[in-house]
Amino acid sequence: MKIKVGFGFDVHQMKEGHPFVLGGVTLDHHAGAFGHSDADVLAHAICDAILGAANLEDIGYHFPNTDDRWKGANSLHLLSHCVKLIQDKGWALGNIDAMLCLEAPKIKPYISQMKENLAAAAGIDLDDISIKATTNETMGFIGREEGVVAYAVCLIEKK
Repeated sequence: MKIKVGFGFDVHQMKEGHPFVLGGVTLDHHAGAFGHSDADVLAHAICDAILGAANLEDIGYHFPNTDDRWKGANSLHLLSHCVKLIQDKGWALGNIDAMLCLEAPKIKPYISQMKENLAAAAGIDLDDISIKATTNETMGFIGREEGVVAYAVCLIEKK
């Protein structure tokens, strides 16, 4: 069996009064990630990990922020499309391991719903997705709540 690993990273600035979407869940917070789509950094990092593992460029290549079709797009739909792209090349998504880095809000109450949303969009079992979070210990742009970062790795297997 042939396997490959992919790595993804995404960062978005935070804006006061903007919705904060992570893993398809809108968090209760005074500020949210800002971007061309719904700015779901978690879904975006996962998309990049999946695309990278299959050598299919990156999320910006497939969903450029210069294309109005993707303005305000639901990132769970982007994730489903990325999984379809790898399936078309004969690959299956094995698992996802993701890390969020933000100061606030605490995401523990949202993780189970995020996992359900992402697993459904990616077509994998809940046991095949891990979401963790950490802070930046109040340092830098993350510590000042000016931005949010997500990292993800995934394993894909040749069908």
